[in-house]
Amino acid sequence: MDKINIFWFRRDLRLEDHYGLFRALESGRKVLPVFIFDTHILDRLENPYDRRVDYIHQALQGIHTALREMGSGLKVFYGKPEETFKDLMSVFSIETVFCTNDYEPEALERDRQIAEWLGTESIGFISFKDQVIFERDDVMKSNGSPYTVFTSYAKKWKECLTEVGCQTYKPDLMGLLKFDAEELIPLERIGFKKTDLLFFPPEIDMETVKHYHLYRDFPAIDKTSHLGMALRFGTLSVRKCVKIARSYNEIWLNELIWREFFMQILYHFPHVVDHCFKPAYEAVAWRNNEEEFKAWCGGNTGYPLVDAGMHQLNKTGWMHNRVRMVTASFLTKHLLIDWRWGEAYFASKLLDYELASNNGNWQWAAGCGADAAPYFRIFNPDAQTQKFDKNLEYIRKWNPGFQDVFKTPPMVNHQKARERALLVYGAI
Repeated sequence: MDKINIFWFRRDLRLEDHYGLFRALESGRKVLPVFIFDTHILDRLENPYDRRVDYIHQALQGIHTALREMGSGLKVFYGKPEETFKDLMSVFSIETVFCTNDYEPEALERDRQIAEWLGTESIGFISFKDQVIFERDDVMKSNGSPYTVFTSYAKKWKECLTEVGCQTYKPDLMGLLKFDAEELIPLERIGFKKTDLLFFPPEIDMETVKHYHLYRDFPAIDKTSHLGMALRFGTLSVRKCVKIARSYNEIWLNELIWREFFMQILYHFPHVVDHCFKPAYEAVAWRNNEEEFKAWCGGNTGYPLVDAGMHQLNKTGWMHNRVRMVTASFLTKHLLIDWRWGEAYFASKLLDYELASNNGNWQWAAGCGADAAPYFRIFNPDAQTQKFDKNLEYIRKWNPGFQDVFKTPPMVNHQKARERALLVYGAI
């Protein structure tokens, strides 16, 4: 039996500009592409109507259809990675498993264990950088330590960036293993349902990019890129985004750099997954009132902008970034509820959920993260409304009962809540 190589798709669900797949196809052996619906991950998802799983499934279907036209296909499995590779080893003689890097602590440990186990079977495991421009130790201080302040990190990031970093890689798909591919495993067989989400290959709206700095803070205008989900699951190349951002809008480029900043924070400081980046903030005396938390989750705080944001999140799985900051600040500062509660709720709802960014942004809002907003910065929801939604267009759309809300006293008085937060935070 001739040896083959495996390419393991994970957070890189595309064929275009794919460095990991490019390198696998350069290996000199035929390549079998696979994807694993990992039960360790899926078993944590409580709602079978999960648009994220449907998004992945539809993206995989697109890849599979394209590969079948070339006489190949994508083998999709449901189970644990080690069990999947054992099944593959019973059919194929495998030389190397190729994939692209992940940076979340659990994923790093998974890859370490898989690589170690494959090694005992004399199978190689090679992983490549693909979902970021710079990773791990690529951008460091002169003393070799990681950056913890964004402006310094971004400056060094831009200094390190070259045309090579934005190079496009076109995999030669003629190197794929030819076989009679079956239909993909249906969603129902892995315990999930078809949703209202329709997947289309993501495209970059050039007009949005060019004017990003002008309109990004106004939720009613909704002129953000909406590419978070595509970057999260790798249906779009980050190199393509950065190349365009360099040419057309530095503010959008900075947003892409924030993503990598939080990824390297997570890599170098993995304790941030469930602890404050700044240890002193573990002493914050959170009130953690469960009824108030439920009111926040349901968009029933009495602050129209906060409630509109939560309604948008609950209905669509997405929330405008300016409103994300306002809602997060309200939970952690006005209600003094632990940022971890809010982070977990966003993680369960956001279609573009990514551990590094979600964690980093929540700790930023709570004042306890790397380069976070100072603890005394407390957004006034009404002032934010006047500044960014003065005609109440966003509020009218996502909080139809806003007129009644205006008649209802808010759950907390802003000034009193602010003073309380300053006392609690100041105490540490």
